[in-house]
Amino acid sequence: MNRPIKNFWEISSNSDFEAFALQTFFFQYENNAVYRSYCDLINFKLTDLKSIQQIPFLPIQFFKTHEVKSFNESEEMTFSSSGTSGKQTSKHFIKSLDDYENSFNNAFQSFYGDPKGITILALLPSYLEREGSSLIYMTEQLIQQSQNANSGFYLNDYEKLKNVIEKLEAVQQPTILIGVSFALLDLIEQFDFDLNHTLIMETGGMKGRRKELIREDLHEQLCKGFGVEQIHSEYGMTELLSQAYSKENGVFSCPSWMSVSLRETSDPFKSVKNGGMGNVNIIDLANQFSCAFIATQDLGKIHAENKFEILGRSDYSDIRGCNLLVY
Repeated sequence: MNRPIKNFWEISSNSDFEAFALQTFFFQYENNAVYRSYCDLINFKLTDLKSIQQIPFLPIQFFKTHEVKSFNESEEMTFSSSGTSGKQTSKHFIKSLDDYENSFNNAFQSFYGDPKGITILALLPSYLEREGSSLIYMTEQLIQQSQNANSGFYLNDYEKLKNVIEKLEAVQQPTILIGVSFALLDLIEQFDFDLNHTLIMETGGMKGRRKELIREDLHEQLCKGFGVEQIHSEYGMTELLSQAYSKENGVFSCPSWMSVSLRETSDPFKSVKNGGMGNVNIIDLANQFSCAFIATQDLGKIHAENKFEILGRSDYSDIRGCNLLVY
């Protein structure tokens, strides 16, 4: 008999994941009016459900036009996406920030260890310039947990950031520099680095500041400018409460409570096998009180062991979110 799973971060096997996903689906089918209406619209019937592969994925656009909530109380916080003038933004209504904190804390520790003892430097100007960024909230919390006086946000003071990085390198302090792509490129255009103790993590996106680059070109430039062999990446978005991380070659791994699959671009109800390309569907079981089953507009490729690449974005979709790279 499978052990009962009370919290999403306790998931440690495929059977745990499937049981928790089914439990989450039934809860959200009953308590999320938007999701229930979508299931009705596509003529989905509970009697059809035999496995989690048959669970419907809600198109991500609904987060722009509806309140996607599985609760009736007032939300503790609302995260919103970035958007250009005149564009609708996505809103993610958060019943409890505990869910988000449990998600990013457990995921970060599983990929990178305890943030205490790691200096965390953030170069995220486009996110700091607006309200409601889930990435900023996560980074702020990790900075606090690092308990290092040099950890913090460095908005546009590139020289100060360079001096801090060099000081940390001199004492061999483990450091993570997390930054939006255009700002990291701005930094290496002004200064040269030869880093041995600093990990570079890009969150993607030129945000209209630079010409978009394919991932290989972006990472090649960043590797050369920072003097490192690999660039790490973070994949997340306003509509999710979980992040996937890539430590090399743009191949992302999911935490145990998150999974990625693909659908045909021409048929949203037809799945794509491993090795193929298609639109990305995500199950994020940290999304207990919104919708855990989301059909994104990202194009991707699936590898074995719940690993994936992001190849771009569907035509006519809005530019938004973390890790936007046009291929």
